[in-house]
Amino acid sequence: VQLQASGGGAVQAGGSLRLSCAASGSSRINTMGWYRRFPGKQRELVAAITRGGTTDYEDSVKGRFTISRDNAKNTVYLQMNLLKPEDTAVYYCNADDSPYDYIRRGGWWGQGTQVTVSS
Repeated sequence: VQLQASGGGAVQAGGSLRLSCAASGSSRINTMGWYRRFPGKQRELVAAITRGGTTDYEDSVKGRFTISRDNAKNTVYLQMNLLKPEDTAVYYCNADDSPYDYIRRGGWWGQGTQVTVSS
């Protein structure tokens, strides 16, 4: 499975960004998600969505970020609104091609995309 992410960049606090990630190489991708890594920390879940549409969000992004997907295109999106400086991190797309249709971290990762929010 290959994951191609796009959409990172720099924005001022209160602004918005939209990340996209397209998966290829598998006919059935179940959970797709976004993780982020702060300097010196491990990657943490930001948001994930199953093929059936079940979602999960990290508490600090609830109400600000929205994850969605287009199953026909095997693409997941992360709409990030009301961005804060503490959202600054490298964001990674993740995909799971197991047969389990519940939120789970998969073994496939895209290249990271930097999101920088200035105050």
